[in-house]
Order: sequence, then structure tokens, then C-alpha cells
Amino acid sequence: MEYGFTLPVRGELANFEGIAGIAGQGERLGFVSATIADHIVIPERVDSAYPYDASGRHPSHGDAMEALSTIAFVAGRTSALRLITSVLILPYRNPLLTAKMVATIDVLSQGRITLGIGVGWMEEEFAALDAPDFARRGAVTDEWVTIFKKLWSPGPVEHAGKFYSFGPVRCEPLPVQKPHPPIWVGGHSAPALRRTARYADGWHPLGTVDTAELRPPEFAAMRDDLHRMTDACGRNFDEIVLGFVARLRESAAPIGGNDRMPFSGSAQQLIDDVETYRALGVSHLSFDFRRPSLAETLDRMEWFATEVMAKTRG
Repeated sequence: MEYGFTLPVRGELANFEGIAGIAGQGERLGFVSATIADHIVIPERVDSAYPYDASGRHPSHGDAMEALSTIAFVAGRTSALRLITSVLILPYRNPLLTAKMVATIDVLSQGRITLGIGVGWMEEEFAALDAPDFARRGAVTDEWVTIFKKLWSPGPVEHAGKFYSFGPVRCEPLPVQKPHPPIWVGGHSAPALRRTARYADGWHPLGTVDTAELRPPEFAAMRDDLHRMTDACGRNFDEIVLGFVARLRESAAPIGGNDRMPFSGSAQQLIDDVETYRALGVSHLSFDFRRPSLAETLDRMEWFATEVMAKTRG
């Protein structure tokens, strides 16, 4: 099992000390990856329902570090961490500029970026950015991926699509990773699974969906759907990385009852959950270790590395 952690892009830890400190601690402790979320602006009024909290409200008050800039900074502060956008909302940015930025980061980090992608949920942010039509964001995302793959191959290349077109261009230097940086799809919907089957190298869902937990039975059913879709596309399912972004709720004492959430309770219960998801094919787990202070966050990461990660690496 490989382990990752979330880097703060908002809140009290979203600053030089917080981001550099958490990234450095994670690399020292042997975590494999750091994930970075994506928002650019938060409109004053947001009626769109946030799908990952029971309140339906996004916790930000408008503060958000830009994802690719943050990754570039962390790449310069580390030497081994894989840097994952979790997830980059593709319709927010011009596809040629995004492809160039990702390729540049890949070259300068010596091949350490993974492009986690999503379609977004905040319609008001789409409007503020003058992004493509919110209702067609899935089709736009698919076309942007097609454009990326063209631009990350020897040029000149050109594209004539429904949402974007350009004449013959070169977009070099090409990424270090071949044939291109890994593309992981976030989300748990049927379109997200189809997008994974057609285009992606990995599936990286968030464990909390629509206020419910993606428990092992639900995850297994979605994995099986993805397997069937991948077969239908003529691709090898075994080559797709299965990741999982989990909420960590550790406690000193075990939590009893059938309603226990995955990755909650004692260290042994967390270890048991790791093995459960490993058996379902998950090879990459990522957790959000943030606490109110940097010191508390670093201590929590060290506890997890000692009590859980070191005992489940094999």
C-alpha cells in the first residue's frame, strides 16, 4: 500500500510554513504523495450544493491557493514526493496553457506530477471564471484530456473539436513521464467511471460522497462497474491504479457497532480498514491530517506513520 496526504490550500495552514512543513514532514516519514485541491475564486453567494459535507456548504470563505502554482512550489521544496492534483477542474483553465504548465512542472520535478482531474460542482465559480457551459462540463473535460494527450506528444499537432480548436502547433518541452503524466479521475458517478475507463490511468474517488461513506460494498460495486467499462473499451483493467481518499477519524479506543465509518477508531481498526480496501484492489490511500495548528498536524502524521503505515506497507 502507498500512502499520501493532503496539503492545505485554504485556512490557517495555507501559507509558507504550513505547506512547506507538512510537505517536508510527509517526505521524511515516507509518504509517497501529496494531494492538492483546486478552487480559484469563491463567489459571495453559492447556491450549488457541496457534495462532500452533510451541510451542503463549502467550508471556504474565499481563500484558496492556486493548485498548479502550489505544486510547483512543493516540487521545489521536495525531491521524492509524487504531486497529485485532487482534483484539477479542467474546464476552469485554457487547455493549451494547462498542458504547458503541467508539462513544465513534470520536467522541473523530474517526472513527479500526477494529473487528477474532475468536472467541478460549483456552477457559480464556472460563471465567475467565464468557463465553458457548466451543463456540458463533462464533455469539455473529455475534450481537454484529448488535447493534453496530443500536446504531450511530438508535434506539430492540431485539434478541431466542439469546444476548442487550434492549428498546427508545437508544445515543448514534452513531459518527462511517457507517454504522459498519469491521469487519475476523481468522482464516483457513472460518467466519472466511464471517463476513467476511456482515458485514465487511475481512479481516485473521495470516500465521502453525498454525505454518505463509500463503504467497502459500495466501493466494490463501483470497481466492478469500472472493470466492465474498461473491458468494453478494450483496455486492461489491471493497469488502472485504484486510489481512495479517506477521512481519518482516529481514536484511542476502538469504536463499536455496525455504523462505524471506514478509517475511524483505534489504530488496529484503521489497520483492518487498510487491509479491507487493499483486498478490494486499492493500492493508494490518501488522508487529510490537518489540525488547527501545524504542530498538531505534524504530530498526527507521525502517529499515523508509526502506528498504521509502518504496519501495513507490505
